[in-house]
Amino acid sequence: MKPLGKIAIIGGGSWATAIAKIILTIQENILWYMRRDDRIEEFIQLGHNPAYLTGIKFDVNKILFSSDINKIVDEADILIFATPSPYLKDHLKKLEKDLSNKLVVSAIKGIVPDENMIVSEYLSKFHAVPAQNLCVLGGPCHAEEVALERLSYLSVACENADKANIIADLFKNNFVKTSISSDVIGVEYASVLKNVYAIASGICHGLKYGDNFQAIFISNSISEMDRFLNAVKPCERNICDSAYLGDLLVTAYSRFSRNRIFGTMIGKGYSVKTAQLEMEMIAEGYYGTKCIKEINEKHNVSMPILDTIYDILYAKKLPQFAIRKLTETFK
Repeated sequence: MKPLGKIAIIGGGSWATAIAKIILTIQENILWYMRRDDRIEEFIQLGHNPAYLTGIKFDVNKILFSSDINKIVDEADILIFATPSPYLKDHLKKLEKDLSNKLVVSAIKGIVPDENMIVSEYLSKFHAVPAQNLCVLGGPCHAEEVALERLSYLSVACENADKANIIADLFKNNFVKTSISSDVIGVEYASVLKNVYAIASGICHGLKYGDNFQAIFISNSISEMDRFLNAVKPCERNICDSAYLGDLLVTAYSRFSRNRIFGTMIGKGYSVKTAQLEMEMIAEGYYGTKCIKEINEKHNVSMPILDTIYDILYAKKLPQFAIRKLTETFK
């Protein structure tokens, strides 16, 4: 494999940690930005992330840590952003370095709040990253299974096929397979919507709907996703590809899915605030629901599942009645 230059990870959570594990199976070293110096110090002392995926052991001599995002960005050639979407703007507010000449990978499965933009659009508009230098990392893949080295698949979307292949090779090892796509916007919006639908799946599970219903729910969810993607970015895509249906399935069904867990708590009667407080990690779909709802005001796509989850999470409608009404729209 040809030298790729210096590779940096931006973020210190579970997905960032899983990505670091993948890359260090084939790269000699990485740069790693984490916000908190105390976490960095603990990481170096313990040889693992002190807060996330603690079972993954690292050779810390292969990692240059820093809480200075400008230092990391300045030294890196490839930047992999893996922070929760609500925190992205705060991290980038500190950034003084130019991103336009970097190869940037968004591994963020959410929308930038307040801006109502997917991350690739935000980086393009506010940080002048050209489209040919922007890649999106899609699923289906959970950090916890990467930690266990269970066979997983990732999708890399970029308008430039050569750069998509570069990033796909970067993530390819004996337990991760990769594929490429040119559908950047579609893959990124799909990664947002699947979190919304995973919350809905969790709510239904919390309300004790069974597997028969979940199958119908997923069928209707993928149809709704397809309608929205075709409205936002019409192109030839196979909605059954792993970046769309596969990512939806694993997020809606997996016990590792934080969005499903969050939804299950709501279905069992937790308030949104209580569920958020008990969650150790952010459920991206909570923020994605509001953002997609507002974006859809422009496109006016029929999205009864999205509308129902918005009503439950933001309009405080009772889940049992809202879901029962939703079931009447299913085919």
